[in-house]
Amino acid sequence: MSDAGPDDDETIPDVDELLDTAGFDPEQSVLTRRQAEVLALREQGVRQSTIADSLGTSRANVSSVEASARANVEKARETVTFVDALTAPVRIEVPAGSDLYDVPKRVYDACDDAGVKVNQTAPDLMKIVSDAAGEAVEGREIKEPLFVGVTSDGRVRVRRHVDAA
Repeated sequence: MSDAGPDDDETIPDVDELLDTAGFDPEQSVLTRRQAEVLALREQGVRQSTIADSLGTSRANVSSVEASARANVEKARETVTFVDALTAPVRIEVPAGSDLYDVPKRVYDACDDAGVKVNQTAPDLMKIVSDAAGEAVEGREIKEPLFVGVTSDGRVRVRRHVDAA
């Protein structure tokens, strides 16, 4: 090979060992085995070109597999967040036009009523809501209806209301 750099001799970790250690089960995962392999190696800092060489494919293919894997992981996270909010013992609807500063008291009151402990301070709770709501919160104003759930172990889940129209 010409122009060999220091990374050209990059050692690839044993991908089977990585997947076994992390508990990958293809029957229970939203990822294909190839997606899991690529993610495991990328998380170990292995370059896409090195992975492509080891798999006998192109770097573009590895990039595509990695992008699909990361999209699947994000969908899985979104699904878990949705189910957490849906099944949370504390569920609060926050209408559009509400003041973000009023949300912590509503959450704390609902948690007290349900016997659920939430471990965030009011400013932390407002940040969680604001960050999760994205454009639905502008300054202190709730621009779109929100759904705030608190799981039995105190995790706060925020969902934007989606019209079924």
